[in-house]
Amino acid sequence: MRRRVLATALLFIALCILLITPVLAFTPYGTQLLHAMGAVKATPSPSPVVFTPTPIPSPSPILTIQGTPPPVQSKIAYLMDANTGNVLVDENGEVPVQMASTTKIMTALIAIQTGNLDQLVPIQQDAYNEVWLHDGSSAGLVVGDRMPLKDLLYGLMLPSGDDAAIAIADALGGVPSFVQRMNLFAYHLHLFQTHYLNPDGLNYVASGEPIADHHSTAADLVRLARYAMSIPLFAQIVQTKVYKVPPTINHHSYTWTNINQLLDTYQGATGIKTGFTPQAGYCLVFAATRSNQNLVGVVLDSPTEPGRFQDAAALLNWGFALPLMPPVPPAA
Repeated sequence: MRRRVLATALLFIALCILLITPVLAFTPYGTQLLHAMGAVKATPSPSPVVFTPTPIPSPSPILTIQGTPPPVQSKIAYLMDANTGNVLVDENGEVPVQMASTTKIMTALIAIQTGNLDQLVPIQQDAYNEVWLHDGSSAGLVVGDRMPLKDLLYGLMLPSGDDAAIAIADALGGVPSFVQRMNLFAYHLHLFQTHYLNPDGLNYVASGEPIADHHSTAADLVRLARYAMSIPLFAQIVQTKVYKVPPTINHHSYTWTNINQLLDTYQGATGIKTGFTPQAGYCLVFAATRSNQNLVGVVLDSPTEPGRFQDAAALLNWGFALPLMPPVPPAA
């Protein structure tokens, strides 16, 4: 009898535990009771996290147009802040015109980016003929010489050698193929108003196509020059005043002087390329740096050789004198 009563009591206690466990485990009252009994350690309430927004940095000041640009003799003028891409001066900058030897900016780029700079480039008769049959500018190359492509690039850009342009094009696939690459790269850079017929910019085409098809705009030339100056070798070449090539068993000695007078007359000038034909007038693509400000510009169809350098200096002086101000946010 006593055993039956004990078994009944134990069964009753077990049923009570079975019933009360969900209450203790899954209800706020049960949780509080367990805490009170010391069966469960209290979990500290999390402290609220104070949200601190990241401060928006103040925009860096940029050259800001105030007033009007200086008058220039050239029919076309364009100036860009190379740090930001902002256009500071645009006078007929979208008008397609002949660009003479400023063509060689693209010629140099194609050679640098697709050629082997150590490749020996043979100087052939057609390079010599380009100068003497078409009244071109010359690097004085001697037929039969074989020169490293890297050295020849100085002959292309400093004295503006038309003979160097033809020699480079011959060595890198032939003139027609090279010119095709020039046009493809212009398209790649979104220079949609630029088209090349030869690698030097002379105003004739052997195929008989009208020279008007060899053209660019000041806006396109500035965008091309801004890109070109980001290539270290190109930037090094166009700011070199004198380059000497000692003689070797492969070639004669050469000394080339940069005909870009801006390098000697304007403080901070870093290049880039002159050009002239009777049809294009006197042309200049130029760049300069002062106080971490970088400007790049173009003047085309200047009536005189000194005039192109005077125009470039006036535009640069005006650009560097512009105030540095925070950029105006775009309208909503």
